[in-house]
Amino acid sequence: MTAIAATLRSELIGLGGIVERNVYLTKRYFLWDLAFMVWTIANTLTIVFIARAVHLPQAQENILATELLVGAVIWAFLGIIFEFLTETVAWERWEGTIEYTFMAPLSRSMHLGGMGVFAVLYGLIRATILFFVVAAFIGIHMPDANFGAALALLGIASFSFIGIGMMTSVLPLISPEKGAQLGFVMQGMMLVVSGVYYPVSVMPHWMQAIAKVSPATYALRGDRASIVRGAGLAWADVWPLLIIAVVAIPLGLAIFKRGERYAKKHGKLKRSG
Repeated sequence: MTAIAATLRSELIGLGGIVERNVYLTKRYFLWDLAFMVWTIANTLTIVFIARAVHLPQAQENILATELLVGAVIWAFLGIIFEFLTETVAWERWEGTIEYTFMAPLSRSMHLGGMGVFAVLYGLIRATILFFVVAAFIGIHMPDANFGAALALLGIASFSFIGIGMMTSVLPLISPEKGAQLGFVMQGMMLVVSGVYYPVSVMPHWMQAIAKVSPATYALRGDRASIVRGAGLAWADVWPLLIIAVVAIPLGLAIFKRGERYAKKHGKLKRSG
C-alpha cells in the first residue's frame, strides 16, 4: 500500500509540474494571449450582433443574443482545450524539451492529464471574461440565469473534451508537417454537428445522429437552458457526457501511446518538418 501511495504521489507531483510549467509559458507569452483574447472578443461580437440584424422584438432578440453568446463562448472554451492538447507536441518541439519530457519518469496519462487540467482552468478564465465582456458590450440581460448549473455542466463536459483532445494530440506526432492543422479540422467538424449557432434539429437526420456522440451538443443544450431559462443540471445532459468521457479518455490515451511508439520508431519525435 505504501508503494502505491508513493507512486500516486509521484504521479500527482508530475501532473502539478506540467500545470506549473504551462503557467510559466503563459506568463512568457502573455501579450500574445492578450492579443488573441481581443481577437476572440471581436469574433464573438460579430456573431452576437446577428441577433440585432434579424429585427426581432426586444425580448426575443435578447434570448437569441444570449443563445448565440453561449454558443460562441463554449466554442471558444472547447477551442482552448483542443489548442493546448493538440499542440502538446508542438510546444515541446518549440521549447526543445520533447525528448526530456518523453523520457521523464511520468506516465503519459499524467502528462496529458496535466495539459488537460491547465487547459480547462485557463479556458474557464478566458470563457468567463469573454462572456461578461461581450454581454456588457451588447447589453444582454440574463435575470433568470443559473450560472452555477451552467458552470457545473461545463466542468463535467470538460472531461469529454479532454478525452477527444487527447485523440487529436497524436496527430502532430505522426505528421509533424500538418498534424496540428488536422486537429483543428476535427474541431471544425465538431462545430458543424453540435449546434453551436443553430439548433441540432435543423440539420439532416444523419448529422443529428453524429451530434449525439459530440459532448459539445449536451454542453450547449444544458448551458443554454441554464442561462436563458434558469434551469438546473439535467440528467439528460449529464449522463451522455459521463459516458463519452469514460470512453474518450482511455481511448485517447491508447491512441496517443500508439502514435508515440510510431513516432519513435520512424524518427518523427523531434522532427519539426
